[in-house]
Amino acid sequence: MRDLRHQATMSRKLLAERADMDVSHLARIESGQGNPTLYVMIQLATALDIEPERFVRGLTANDLPDDIKPYSEADFRRELRRRQGPGDRG
Repeated sequence: MRDLRHQATMSRKLLAERADMDVSHLARIESGQGNPTLYVMIQLATALDIEPERFVRGLTANDLPDDIKPYSEADFRRELRRRQGPGDRG
């Protein structure tokens, strides 16, 4: 977020004003402390004149913090089979 703001040669205060949000909220997002909602991401993208998808393009589950590990359907089924053991599949 900070890099995009710098590319737009915009101060944090100006971006917060254009995005209709509190500058302290933007500061938390830029520092990685905040967790913006989809609506906030759309507000920021609009203020930066970019597509909202730019914030998430290329991200995968590997980019999540270590304490957050979602399961795909394949992961879930694999774990279920592992827990059942070889003789419990019926």
